[in-house]
Amino acid sequence: MVSRVADEAPQLLSKKAGCNTHGQDSSYFLGWEEYEKNPYDPVSNPGGIIQMGLAENQLSFDLLEAWLEAHPDALGLRRGGASVFRELALFQDYHGMPAFKNALARFMSEQRGYRVAFDPSNIVLTAGATSANEALVFCLADHGDAFLIPTPYYPGFDRDLKWRTGAEIVPVHCTSADGFRVTRAALDDAYRRAQKRRLRVKGVLITNPSNPLGTTAPRADLEMLLDFVAAKGIHLVSDEIYSGTAFAEPGFVSVLEVLAARRGAADLSERVHVVYSLSKDLGLPGFRVGAIYSGNAAVVSAATKMSSFGLVSSQTQYLLAALLGDRDFTRRYIAENKRRIKERRDQLVEGLRGMGVGCLESNAGLFCWVDMGHLMRSRSFEGEMELWKKVVFEVGLNISPGSSCHCREPGWFRVCFANMSAKTLDVALHRLAAFVESTSKGALPRRAAGPARSMSCPVAIKWALRLTPAAADRKAER
Repeated sequence: MVSRVADEAPQLLSKKAGCNTHGQDSSYFLGWEEYEKNPYDPVSNPGGIIQMGLAENQLSFDLLEAWLEAHPDALGLRRGGASVFRELALFQDYHGMPAFKNALARFMSEQRGYRVAFDPSNIVLTAGATSANEALVFCLADHGDAFLIPTPYYPGFDRDLKWRTGAEIVPVHCTSADGFRVTRAALDDAYRRAQKRRLRVKGVLITNPSNPLGTTAPRADLEMLLDFVAAKGIHLVSDEIYSGTAFAEPGFVSVLEVLAARRGAADLSERVHVVYSLSKDLGLPGFRVGAIYSGNAAVVSAATKMSSFGLVSSQTQYLLAALLGDRDFTRRYIAENKRRIKERRDQLVEGLRGMGVGCLESNAGLFCWVDMGHLMRSRSFEGEMELWKKVVFEVGLNISPGSSCHCREPGWFRVCFANMSAKTLDVALHRLAAFVESTSKGALPRRAAGPARSMSCPVAIKWALRLTPAAADRKAER
């Protein structure tokens, strides 16, 4: 026995490093990989893949750049003309710079029409919303505990909430029949399924505005969610990173606004938490600025300790404290940014409508939830994956299939519009229109130039089976 153990090869990596639960093999991420191999460029690679699977806001960079040019001290790390480099280069307390937290709290309130007041002492700074969501799960749940999340949901949650924490996600199945709104019946069903799997449910997590739907949660739905978590004695996490993108009525309503209006909600206020970042509203995902807001002192304390593993750099905080502290700029930026988002969304929706492709009616976000079911050869997840392959590899558009968002109805796709120029969006719409026309005629169009890529059938079938929500649920419940 001893000699056999001694002869075995040592395990050099941990089980965590070798596990396959990161979610990187989802079609959501695999589409990015194909884009990176063959990225579209109007001059050097006009036949390349256009990235429509990335929810970035590049529509208002000129406004930010103009502010930076007018305020060189902020970017040059100066105060009153004197350098603050040495001050910023030294270690900063992980609670964050007071000037930045104060400016961020005011900006978050401004995004919500000043209907919600944010206490800077209840803000925990993190390296983006990814870190914020994971830190919250570490604070609220133990390994094997579960969160209920309405579908369709952001595919990255499978990584952010589960991979390192060991928590589980139980989908709350929503349907197109009622615009994918979450219902009490769907919540109760998800809770029962979690109990059947002997999972302890610790909370509900929503995105408001929704990613991938591009819709804001009605006040009545938020009231219902608060009633549900109050009845179950669990937490509610509201990811509100798209709050500043709501461009049409009904406008964005934060769960904190609804909570503040409830009577006798003192106990519940300690179980409602908000996640925010500057990645979407300001278009700064590379700056890695996220935040947790909680009225629970224990959560704030624990999350602050965890934030030491992913801090926001001092120079970033210094720069953004100055930018967000300029109230005249933020007021003008918020209004103009929303106008541009709506204009670009309208360009996509009208283009799709012209080719007979419909979308869920949206009023927020950097994407549309598009119904392409009529373009599939079969109303199945295999049919959805077949269509997705054609759109990515033949048409040259990277879009996200609904199955990667755990949607139960095949044929829906998330299509992003704010990470490209209007001209590039026109090119994408022209390609898709040609594909739709050829589909009705039984022929596949060719792109203007560039190599076409293909995927082997075994791999495609493997993805389709892996990404079928119903199959995944059945496997988990066995």
